[in-house]
Amino acid sequence: MTSEQVTIDHILQATERIDVHRTPIATCTAINELASKNNDVPVELFFKCELFQKTGSFKFRGASNAVALLSDEEAANGVVCHSSGNHAQAIALAAKNRGIPAYVVMPKNTSKVKKVAVYAYGAQVTECEPIQSERETMAEKVRVEKGASFIHPFNNPNVIAGQGTIAVELLSQVNDLDAIIVPVGGGGMLTGCSIAAKALNPKIKVFAAEPSQVDDCYRSFKQHDRATNSRPESVADGLLTNLGDIAYKELFKHVDDVFTVTEKEIIQTMELIWGRMKLCIEPSAAVGPAVTIYNKDLQARIKQDGIKRIGIILCGGNIDIINAVELFQKYKG
Repeated sequence: MTSEQVTIDHILQATERIDVHRTPIATCTAINELASKNNDVPVELFFKCELFQKTGSFKFRGASNAVALLSDEEAANGVVCHSSGNHAQAIALAAKNRGIPAYVVMPKNTSKVKKVAVYAYGAQVTECEPIQSERETMAEKVRVEKGASFIHPFNNPNVIAGQGTIAVELLSQVNDLDAIIVPVGGGGMLTGCSIAAKALNPKIKVFAAEPSQVDDCYRSFKQHDRATNSRPESVADGLLTNLGDIAYKELFKHVDDVFTVTEKEIIQTMELIWGRMKLCIEPSAAVGPAVTIYNKDLQARIKQDGIKRIGIILCGGNIDIINAVELFQKYKG
Protein backbone atom coordinates (compact mmCIF):
# COMPACT_ATOMS: atom_id res chain seq x y z
CA MET A 1 0.00 0.00 0.00
CA THR A 2 1.30 3.49 -0.86
CA SER A 3 0.41 6.69 0.93
CA GLU A 4 -2.13 7.55 -1.79
CA GLN A 5 -3.85 4.21 -1.22
CA VAL A 6 -4.75 4.71 2.47
CA THR A 7 -8.52 4.73 2.15
CA ILE A 8 -11.55 4.13 4.29
CA ASP A 9 -11.59 0.55 2.97
CA HIS A 10 -8.12 -0.11 4.39
CA ILE A 11 -9.18 1.39 7.70
CA LEU A 12 -12.38 -0.67 7.86
CA GLN A 13 -10.36 -3.80 7.04
CA ALA A 14 -8.02 -2.92 9.90
CA THR A 15 -11.04 -2.64 12.19
CA GLU A 16 -11.87 -6.26 11.43
CA ARG A 17 -8.26 -7.47 11.56
CA ILE A 18 -6.86 -6.12 14.82
CA ASP A 19 -7.64 -7.40 18.32
CA VAL A 20 -7.90 -4.22 20.37
CA HIS A 21 -10.13 -2.74 23.05
CA ARG A 22 -13.16 -0.78 21.91
CA THR A 23 -12.34 2.09 24.23
CA PRO A 24 -15.14 3.95 26.01
CA ILE A 25 -16.45 7.48 25.60
CA ALA A 26 -16.35 9.73 28.66
CA THR A 27 -18.09 13.04 29.30
CA CYS A 28 -17.77 15.67 32.01
CA THR A 29 -20.36 18.33 32.80
CA ALA A 30 -17.82 20.55 34.59
CA ILE A 31 -15.43 20.59 31.61
CA ASN A 32 -18.34 21.15 29.20
CA GLU A 33 -19.35 24.16 31.26
CA LEU A 34 -15.79 25.52 31.32
CA ALA A 35 -15.36 25.10 27.56
CA SER A 36 -18.80 26.60 26.93
CA LYS A 37 -18.05 29.61 29.14
CA ASN A 38 -14.74 30.27 27.39
CA ASN A 39 -16.32 29.82 23.95
CA ASP A 40 -19.43 31.90 24.76
CA VAL A 41 -21.51 29.14 23.17
CA PRO A 42 -22.67 25.78 24.57
CA VAL A 43 -20.44 22.87 23.55
CA GLU A 44 -20.43 19.20 24.48
CA LEU A 45 -17.14 17.31 24.60
CA PHE A 46 -16.94 13.54 24.08
CA PHE A 47 -13.63 12.00 25.13
CA LYS A 48 -12.41 8.87 23.33
CA CYS A 49 -10.41 7.14 26.06
CA GLU A 50 -7.42 5.55 24.32
CA LEU A 51 -5.56 5.57 27.63
CA PHE A 52 -7.57 2.37 28.25
CA GLN A 53 -6.22 0.76 25.08
CA LYS A 54 -3.81 -2.18 25.35
CA THR A 55 -0.31 -0.85 26.24
CA GLY A 56 -1.94 2.36 27.49
CA SER A 57 -2.19 4.28 24.22
CA PHE A 58 -3.71 4.37 20.74
CA LYS A 59 -0.42 3.17 19.26
CA PHE A 60 -1.34 -0.49 19.68
CA ARG A 61 -3.89 -0.15 16.89
CA GLY A 62 -1.39 0.82 14.22
CA ALA A 63 1.31 -1.53 15.47
CA SER A 64 -1.09 -4.47 15.50
CA ASN A 65 -2.22 -3.79 11.96
CA ALA A 66 1.31 -3.37 10.63
CA VAL A 67 2.67 -6.49 12.34
CA ALA A 68 -0.35 -8.56 11.26
CA LEU A 69 0.17 -7.58 7.60
CA LEU A 70 3.80 -8.70 7.49
CA SER A 71 4.34 -11.85 5.44
CA ASP A 72 5.86 -14.84 7.24
CA GLU A 73 9.13 -14.11 5.45
CA GLU A 74 9.11 -10.44 6.51
CA ALA A 75 8.29 -11.37 10.11
CA ALA A 76 10.81 -14.20 10.43
CA ASN A 77 13.61 -12.05 11.88
CA GLY A 78 11.35 -9.86 13.96
CA VAL A 79 10.56 -6.17 13.83
CA VAL A 80 12.47 -3.00 14.69
CA CYS A 81 11.23 0.51 15.50
CA HIS A 82 12.30 3.77 17.08
CA SER A 83 10.01 5.44 19.58
CA SER A 84 9.83 7.72 22.60
CA GLY A 85 7.69 5.13 24.33
CA ASN A 86 4.14 4.43 23.22
CA HIS A 87 4.94 3.02 19.77
CA ALA A 88 7.73 1.01 21.39
CA GLN A 89 5.31 -0.64 23.82
CA ALA A 90 2.81 -1.25 21.04
CA ILE A 91 5.35 -2.91 18.74
CA ALA A 92 6.73 -4.98 21.62
CA LEU A 93 3.30 -6.41 22.47
CA ALA A 94 2.22 -6.86 18.84
CA ALA A 95 5.43 -8.77 18.14
CA LYS A 96 5.02 -10.84 21.29
CA ASN A 97 1.48 -11.75 20.25
CA ARG A 98 2.76 -12.93 16.86
CA GLY A 99 5.67 -14.77 18.45
CA ILE A 100 8.48 -12.80 16.84
CA PRO A 101 11.33 -10.69 18.29
CA ALA A 102 11.06 -6.93 18.75
CA TYR A 103 14.04 -4.55 18.68
CA VAL A 104 13.31 -1.06 19.96
CA VAL A 105 15.43 2.09 19.74
CA MET A 106 14.46 4.59 22.46
CA PRO A 107 15.80 8.10 23.28
CA LYS A 108 17.77 8.28 26.52
CA ASN A 109 15.31 10.80 27.97
CA THR A 110 12.29 8.53 27.56
CA SER A 111 10.26 8.29 30.76
CA LYS A 112 11.13 5.36 33.03
CA VAL A 113 7.57 4.03 33.10
CA LYS A 114 7.60 3.60 29.31
CA LYS A 115 11.01 1.91 29.26
CA VAL A 116 9.97 -0.54 31.98
CA ALA A 117 6.85 -1.48 30.02
CA VAL A 118 8.82 -2.12 26.81
CA TYR A 119 11.18 -4.47 28.65
CA ALA A 120 8.20 -6.19 30.27
CA TYR A 121 6.74 -7.02 26.85
CA GLY A 122 9.99 -8.79 25.97
CA ALA A 123 11.59 -6.33 23.57
CA GLN A 124 15.33 -5.75 23.25
CA VAL A 125 16.05 -2.04 23.82
CA THR A 126 18.86 0.12 22.41
CA GLU A 127 19.12 3.70 23.69
CA CYS A 128 20.15 6.72 21.61
CA GLU A 129 20.40 10.50 21.78
CA PRO A 130 16.97 12.24 21.76
CA ILE A 131 17.31 13.53 18.20
CA GLN A 132 15.24 12.29 15.26
CA SER A 133 18.26 11.68 13.04
CA GLU A 134 19.96 9.62 15.78
CA ARG A 135 16.83 7.52 16.29
CA GLU A 136 16.61 6.79 12.58
CA THR A 137 20.33 6.00 12.22
CA MET A 138 20.33 3.61 15.17
CA ALA A 139 17.15 1.87 14.03
CA GLU A 140 18.63 1.32 10.57
CA LYS A 141 21.80 -0.11 12.14
CA VAL A 142 19.75 -2.57 14.20
CA ARG A 143 17.62 -3.48 11.16
CA VAL A 144 20.67 -4.39 9.13
CA GLU A 145 22.30 -6.33 11.98
CA LYS A 146 19.18 -8.35 12.82
CA GLY A 147 17.57 -8.58 9.40
CA ALA A 148 14.35 -7.34 11.01
CA SER A 149 11.47 -5.50 9.35
CA PHE A 150 11.30 -1.81 10.22
CA ILE A 151 7.92 -0.42 11.30
CA HIS A 152 7.87 3.35 11.35
CA PRO A 153 5.81 4.90 14.17
CA PHE A 154 3.77 7.12 11.84
CA ASN A 155 5.13 7.16 8.27
CA ASN A 156 3.74 3.71 7.46
CA PRO A 157 0.42 3.24 5.60
CA ASN A 158 -0.54 0.15 7.59
CA VAL A 159 0.12 1.96 10.87
CA ILE A 160 -1.98 4.89 9.64
CA ALA A 161 -4.85 2.58 8.70
CA GLY A 162 -4.75 1.06 12.18
CA GLN A 163 -4.87 4.46 13.84
CA GLY A 164 -7.85 5.40 11.70
CA THR A 165 -9.92 2.78 13.50
CA ILE A 166 -10.17 5.25 16.41
CA ALA A 167 -12.35 7.57 14.33
CA VAL A 168 -14.45 4.67 13.03
CA GLU A 169 -15.25 3.68 16.61
CA LEU A 170 -15.77 7.25 17.80
CA LEU A 171 -18.29 8.06 15.09
CA SER A 172 -20.17 4.83 15.79
CA GLN A 173 -20.30 5.62 19.52
CA VAL A 174 -21.36 9.27 19.36
CA ASN A 175 -23.99 10.54 16.94
CA ASP A 176 -24.00 13.91 15.19
CA LEU A 177 -20.47 15.06 15.97
CA ASP A 178 -19.67 18.44 14.42
CA ALA A 179 -15.89 18.11 14.87
CA ILE A 180 -13.11 15.90 16.15
CA ILE A 181 -9.84 17.05 17.69
CA VAL A 182 -6.74 14.90 17.24
CA PRO A 183 -3.35 15.55 18.87
CA VAL A 184 -0.51 15.62 16.35
CA GLY A 185 3.17 14.78 16.46
CA GLY A 186 4.31 12.68 13.50
CA GLY A 187 0.75 12.66 12.21
CA GLY A 188 -0.10 8.96 11.85
CA MET A 189 -3.19 9.21 14.06
CA LEU A 190 -4.23 12.53 12.53
CA THR A 191 -3.95 11.15 9.00
CA GLY A 192 -5.83 7.92 9.70
CA CYS A 193 -8.56 9.61 11.72
CA SER A 194 -9.04 12.44 9.23
CA ILE A 195 -9.37 10.03 6.30
CA ALA A 196 -11.87 7.89 8.22
CA ALA A 197 -13.89 10.79 9.62
CA LYS A 198 -14.24 12.61 6.30
CA ALA A 199 -15.20 9.37 4.51
CA LEU A 200 -17.89 8.53 7.07
CA ASN A 201 -19.13 12.12 7.49
CA PRO A 202 -17.92 14.61 4.84
CA LYS A 203 -19.38 17.54 6.81
CA ILE A 204 -17.41 16.89 10.00
CA LYS A 205 -14.54 19.22 10.88
CA VAL A 206 -11.17 17.67 11.69
CA PHE A 207 -8.86 19.78 13.84
CA ALA A 208 -5.30 19.01 14.92
CA ALA A 209 -4.00 20.03 18.36
CA GLU A 210 -0.31 20.65 18.99
CA PRO A 211 2.02 22.04 21.69
CA SER A 212 3.12 25.56 20.75
CA GLN A 213 6.75 24.65 21.52
CA VAL A 214 6.74 21.99 18.78
CA ASP A 215 4.35 23.58 16.29
CA ASP A 216 5.69 22.33 12.95
CA CYS A 217 2.25 21.06 11.89
CA TYR A 218 0.66 24.42 12.72
CA ARG A 219 3.31 26.32 10.77
CA SER A 220 3.17 23.88 7.86
CA PHE A 221 -0.60 24.24 7.66
CA LYS A 222 -0.64 28.03 7.86
CA GLN A 223 2.30 28.60 5.48
CA HIS A 224 1.43 25.77 3.07
CA ASP A 225 5.11 24.92 3.27
CA ARG A 226 6.95 22.20 5.20
CA ALA A 227 8.18 23.37 8.61
CA THR A 228 10.28 21.50 11.17
CA ASN A 229 11.30 21.80 14.82
CA SER A 230 15.07 22.02 15.22
CA ARG A 231 15.15 21.45 19.00
CA PRO A 232 11.92 19.69 20.00
CA GLU A 233 11.16 20.10 23.71
CA SER A 234 7.75 19.82 25.35
CA VAL A 235 6.04 18.22 28.33
CA ALA A 236 3.98 16.38 25.69
CA ASP A 237 6.79 13.93 24.95
CA GLY A 238 4.64 11.81 22.64
CA LEU A 239 4.25 14.73 20.21
CA LEU A 240 7.87 15.78 19.74
CA THR A 241 8.48 14.35 16.27
CA ASN A 242 8.12 16.42 13.13
CA LEU A 243 5.21 15.76 10.81
CA GLY A 244 5.87 12.71 8.62
CA ASP A 245 5.97 12.68 4.83
CA ILE A 246 2.64 10.90 4.45
CA ALA A 247 0.95 13.11 7.03
CA TYR A 248 2.22 16.26 5.33
CA LYS A 249 0.87 15.13 1.95
CA GLU A 250 -2.53 14.33 3.45
CA LEU A 251 -2.73 17.36 5.78
CA PHE A 252 -4.32 19.74 3.30
CA LYS A 253 -6.80 17.17 1.97
CA HIS A 254 -8.58 16.21 5.17
CA VAL A 255 -7.64 18.58 8.04
CA ASP A 256 -9.62 21.80 8.50
CA ASP A 257 -7.32 23.65 10.92
CA VAL A 258 -4.52 23.30 13.48
CA PHE A 259 -4.48 24.87 16.96
CA THR A 260 -1.78 25.11 19.61
CA VAL A 261 -1.50 25.45 23.39
CA THR A 262 1.28 26.35 25.83
CA GLU A 263 3.09 24.04 28.23
CA LYS A 264 1.21 25.53 31.18
CA GLU A 265 -2.14 25.11 29.47
CA ILE A 266 -1.35 21.47 28.70
CA ILE A 267 -0.47 20.59 32.28
CA GLN A 268 -3.31 22.57 33.84
CA THR A 269 -5.75 20.73 31.54
CA MET A 270 -4.12 17.42 32.41
CA GLU A 271 -4.59 18.15 36.12
CA LEU A 272 -8.20 19.20 35.48
CA ILE A 273 -8.97 15.88 33.78
CA TRP A 274 -7.20 13.91 36.50
CA GLY A 275 -9.19 15.75 39.15
CA ARG A 276 -12.64 16.04 37.56
CA MET A 277 -12.79 12.91 35.38
CA LYS A 278 -10.40 10.66 37.35
CA LEU A 279 -8.63 9.83 34.08
CA CYS A 280 -4.84 9.61 34.46
CA ILE A 281 -3.91 10.90 31.02
CA GLU A 282 -0.38 11.78 29.93
CA PRO A 283 0.48 15.35 28.81
CA SER A 284 0.15 14.52 25.11
CA ALA A 285 -3.47 13.51 25.71
CA ALA A 286 -4.22 16.85 27.38
CA VAL A 287 -3.37 18.86 24.28
CA GLY A 288 -6.72 18.20 22.57
CA PRO A 289 -8.97 19.24 25.45
CA ALA A 290 -6.63 22.15 26.23
CA VAL A 291 -7.30 23.81 22.88
CA THR A 292 -11.06 23.75 23.56
CA ILE A 293 -10.49 25.58 26.83
CA TYR A 294 -7.70 28.02 25.97
CA ASN A 295 -7.23 28.55 22.23
CA LYS A 296 -8.89 31.77 21.02
CA ASP A 297 -8.69 30.81 17.34
CA LEU A 298 -10.56 27.58 17.97
CA GLN A 299 -13.13 29.47 20.01
CA ALA A 300 -13.70 31.78 17.03
CA ARG A 301 -13.96 28.78 14.70
CA ILE A 302 -16.53 27.13 16.96
CA LYS A 303 -18.73 30.22 16.78
CA GLN A 304 -18.16 30.69 13.05
CA ASP A 305 -19.05 27.11 12.12
CA GLY A 306 -21.78 26.56 14.71
CA ILE A 307 -19.88 23.68 16.30
CA LYS A 308 -21.60 22.16 19.32
CA ARG A 309 -20.58 18.49 19.64
CA ILE A 310 -16.84 17.74 19.64
CA GLY A 311 -15.06 14.41 19.86
CA ILE A 312 -11.61 14.55 21.46
CA ILE A 313 -9.07 11.74 21.43
CA LEU A 314 -7.33 11.17 24.75
CA CYS A 315 -4.40 9.39 23.15
CA GLY A 316 -2.69 7.74 26.12
CA GLY A 317 -2.01 7.43 29.82
CA ASN A 318 1.61 6.32 30.10
CA ILE A 319 3.14 8.64 32.67
CA ASP A 320 4.98 8.16 35.91
CA ILE A 321 2.79 9.30 38.81
CA ILE A 322 5.66 11.10 40.57
CA ASN A 323 6.55 12.94 37.37
CA ALA A 324 2.90 13.95 36.94
CA VAL A 325 2.74 15.44 40.44
CA GLU A 326 5.97 17.34 39.81
CA LEU A 327 4.47 18.80 36.63
CA PHE A 328 1.31 19.81 38.48
CA GLN A 329 3.41 21.66 41.04
CA LYS A 330 5.65 23.31 38.44
CA TYR A 331 2.75 24.72 36.42
CA LYS A 332 0.40 25.43 39.30
CA GLY A 333 -1.68 28.62 39.33
